[in-house]
Amino acid sequence: MKKLLKEFKDFAMRGNVIDLAVGMMIGSAFGKIVSSVVNDLIMPLIGALIGGIDFQNLFVALDGKDYATLAAAKEAGASTFNYGTFIQTVVDFLIIAVCIFIFVKLINKLKKPVEAAPAAPEFICPKCMMPVDEHAVRCPHCTSEMTPEKKAA
Repeated sequence: MKKLLKEFKDFAMRGNVIDLAVGMMIGSAFGKIVSSVVNDLIMPLIGALIGGIDFQNLFVALDGKDYATLAAAKEAGASTFNYGTFIQTVVDFLIIAVCIFIFVKLINKLKKPVEAAPAAPEFICPKCMMPVDEHAVRCPHCTSEMTPEKKAA
């Protein structure tokens, strides 16, 4: 049991696990902010632009009766098909996806470009005319022997 607890502690204290936990907490808080922006700012504007529609009250009662609001249908115990809530969730997702895309693009711009290692000098094989590394004993393409005289040619 002690060994298992020690392994778990070692696992949990790795930098990657802690970074992941912090990222999940920040992501959760960010999701709440985006949900509020969508529910409280964007969807009312969209609803007003297309005729005063309240997306939270777009639903179909599956019992066949008409209810004024989703809350009234829930209070009556009716099963509902809440397509307005689904539309809000899709808008939520799209906004989060765009924010993540922009964030990743910014992070990639901030990263320093990795410099390529200098290429090893190459020589041309006199038989097949393919490039060959200067340390090669044989041409990797045609297997002809690469002697110092042939490399100089």
